[in-house]
Amino acid sequence: MSIFDQVQTVIATTLKVPPHKITQGTRNEDIAEWDSMGHVNLMIALEQAFDIFMDVEDFPNMVSVPAILQYLAEHGHP
Repeated sequence: MSIFDQVQTVIATTLKVPPHKITQGTRNEDIAEWDSMGHVNLMIALEQAFDIFMDVEDFPNMVSVPAILQYLAEHGHP
């Protein structure tokens, strides 16, 4: 399973949306469920799924699938 596939699953599960709605270009504004509370829940779910710790200061930058994939690549998940 690729990193994108894993991210897609985490986002879909956390936000309770169909996985096909999550593409490699999806942004928070593309999905109504990705609101402020959904965003916090998603950050926690990503930490758990990838066994990482994100600083709260990183949360505002993680507003798209590309940003999440880049963050993961920079933190040992290419």
